[in-house]
Amino acid sequence: MGLDTGDSAEYTRALTDALGPVVRRSLDLPPAVPTFLSDDHTPVEFSLSFSPGTSPTLRFLFEPSSGFGTLAESSRLGLRALHGLARRWGISTEQLDLVQDLFLPDAPQGDFALWAALELAPGGTPRMKAYLNPAASGPDRAGATVREALRRLGHHRAYDSLPAADRLLFLALDLGDWDTPRLKVYTAHHRLRASAVGTLNRMDGGPAPAETEAFLHTATGLPPGRDGVFDRRPVLTCHSFTDQAADRPSGFTLHVPVRDYARDDREVLGRAETLLPRYGIAPEPLRAALEALTPRRLEDGVGLIAYLAMVHQQGKDPRLTAYLSSEAYRVRRPNERPTGPRPVR
Repeated sequence: MGLDTGDSAEYTRALTDALGPVVRRSLDLPPAVPTFLSDDHTPVEFSLSFSPGTSPTLRFLFEPSSGFGTLAESSRLGLRALHGLARRWGISTEQLDLVQDLFLPDAPQGDFALWAALELAPGGTPRMKAYLNPAASGPDRAGATVREALRRLGHHRAYDSLPAADRLLFLALDLGDWDTPRLKVYTAHHRLRASAVGTLNRMDGGPAPAETEAFLHTATGLPPGRDGVFDRRPVLTCHSFTDQAADRPSGFTLHVPVRDYARDDREVLGRAETLLPRYGIAPEPLRAALEALTPRRLEDGVGLIAYLAMVHQQGKDPRLTAYLSSEAYRVRRPNERPTGPRPVR
């Protein structure tokens, strides 16, 4: 992705340091602990952010200090690892510190405690993000937890602008030196109908319903004009907030779990190669990334490309993101047909 040897080595060391002892665990053994981060419990997910006219940006999302017993231990050690990374590059964690007690209580609940993400920039200094669990104090408290976090961070009207959802998945914070730091809220929409996806955007000046529907149809192989219910893994949305005075989000992302709505990765890649040129983006770097991750044939598994996402942010060109699994522990077998959403009768 255009990073030189020195940058690549520095970022590799940072990732392995932050993961902790799990990096020394043989892949002949099963995962040390289950992780919600990937299908095969690898504690790292890669992603490529594609914008027209520029090289893709490589990011990784990971569970710091992965493999430590209880969720409470993972929470404490993960926070220590994140702070260590922040000190390494002089990145401020002030935003995280303001809401730490809400999301990292003494006895956390839920699927995970803390994830971190690094967006890898040339020059050896990444941009950092923290991902927090709204259900840390219990799933029944998730809404109140997110509302209070938004209030503390100065976004008093943000919560009421979110679309109706079945679950609040993550609250994510841009930490340190971003041009326009974002606060992001991820929501899950179980059993979503394709005909309803155009109603989920709450961003001022965001994508028209027709664009959102076209992205979903192409990403899942659903023929234009056909309706269906996504009753396997849910479609996700993310709304980002940058202006504390605004009463609507400044960004909208639609995340499509393509691995549940395709037979294999060859099929998913074909859909991505249709979508990327629509946004003025060449598909060759995505193919190269898949070749770097695995020597296997794409038709022999599904899940190497886990999600495809359409991203809109005020003041910027639309971009696409592909989320990639390393399949360190297991290759998921191709899905049996039919793979699309359940038809609406």
